[in-house]
Amino acid sequence: MPFSTHNLRRRAGTSERAASPLTWPGMAPESSLRPRPAAPEIVRGTTRLDAVPLVPEIRIHQASEPISLWEDTERVTGVTGLDPPFWAFAWAGGRALARYVLDHPEAVRDMRVLDLASGSGLVAIAAARAGAAAVTACDIDPLAVAAIEVNARANGVTVGALGADIMTGEGTAAPEADVVLVADAFYERELAASVLRFLDRASAAGAAVLASDFGRTYLPRDRLVAVAAYDVPGLRVLEGSDIKHTTIWTLRD
Repeated sequence: MPFSTHNLRRRAGTSERAASPLTWPGMAPESSLRPRPAAPEIVRGTTRLDAVPLVPEIRIHQASEPISLWEDTERVTGVTGLDPPFWAFAWAGGRALARYVLDHPEAVRDMRVLDLASGSGLVAIAAARAGAAAVTACDIDPLAVAAIEVNARANGVTVGALGADIMTGEGTAAPEADVVLVADAFYERELAASVLRFLDRASAAGAAVLASDFGRTYLPRDRLVAVAAYDVPGLRVLEGSDIKHTTIWTLRD
C-alpha cells in the first residue's frame, strides 16, 4: 500500500504545540545515559539532502521509505503515536506549487507569504527564492518545524517556522499575509473544511490564495478555479503512481 495521505492521520490538527525543544505528551524523560536528540539532529540523521524532482533548484531532506522512518523516529524520541513524517517527503502538490511559484515569481515577489501545513518547507523555500519580502511556514508537527528550518538553511534562504495551529482562529493568531499558499491538504474531510474556512478568511482580508492538489477526495472543486497544472514525476512510493497530474488553484470569486 502506498504511503498515501488517505491512509494516514492529518498533518494539521487542532492542538497547538511548541516546536522547540522537541517534546510531546508522553515523551520519555531525558536520561544522562541516553540523551534525547534535538529535532534538527533527527531531521538530518534520518534523511538525505537531495534535489526535488520537478524543482531541482531546491534541495530538502528526504527519506526513501516512510514506515521505517516513522518507526525510527519513535524509537529515538522514546515516543509512540507521533504524527506521520509528512515533513520527510516532497508531495505532489508541494512540488507543483513550488514549481509554479518559481515560474511565476510575480505571485509572491515583495509580498508577505504564509505557507500553511508546510511539512518540509518546500513551498515556503520556493517563495523565498522567488523574492517574497517575508515567508512564514506553519505546521503543528515539531519535527516539521525543525525540517523547515534545516531545509531553509540548506537553501540559503530565510523562512520563519511557526509551530502552531493557526487555522481554528483560536490560540495563536495567523501572521498577516499578502499571499497564502497551501498544498496537499485536502485528504481528510475535517481538515479540508478547516483549510477552506481559513482560506476564505484570508481572502476576505485581502490575501491572494494559491492551493495545489491532484484531486483528492475532499478537494472543494466547486470553490476553486484552476490556474496551472503540472505532471509531477517520481511519486510511486508516496501515491502509488509514477506521475500525478497536479493542479494549482485559486479561490473562485
